[in-house]
Amino acid sequence: MFRRRQGGALDAWAGVDLPISCWVRRMTTQHDTLSFWAAWLRVVCAGVALFGLTLVLAPTAARLGFSLLLFRDGARLERFAAEAVAYISLSHAVLGSVMFGWAVLLYFVAAGPFREASPHAWLMVAASVCAWFVPDTLFSLWSGFWQNAVLNAVFATLFAIPLIATYRVFRRSRS
Repeated sequence: MFRRRQGGALDAWAGVDLPISCWVRRMTTQHDTLSFWAAWLRVVCAGVALFGLTLVLAPTAARLGFSLLLFRDGARLERFAAEAVAYISLSHAVLGSVMFGWAVLLYFVAAGPFREASPHAWLMVAASVCAWFVPDTLFSLWSGFWQNAVLNAVFATLFAIPLIATYRVFRRSRS
């Protein structure tokens, strides 16, 4: 299972016939690595965009989802006064529109400058994710809605994985 490569290093994937091992071995160049992580970011951005559009185009589903997330009761928000429900729907639509726009922008950063190792692309993604994550999560915790902070952590992790994986590549390109 282990073979020695030139220079004496062990090749842990030698003889293992798993699709992932073949794929990881093929990701040997900086371009391959950046292409993979840029594709990862594009998928995450597409997910964020879809989530944002859901908030805009499916207000009842959005209220149901957040009602379940925050109160463990799908009908809780619907029992609010009609004016409050309308305002929550407006807030969700505005939030969803902003999320959609942010996701579209990050999608194009990932598809172009990030994939091409443009020196500031990594910082563009990292700064925008941090600018969203920190205040949103702190306010969620402060106001007692820790469930939203957990949801934020899931989204942030999906962005953080490719940022961590490519940090050295972009650090070298800025030098």
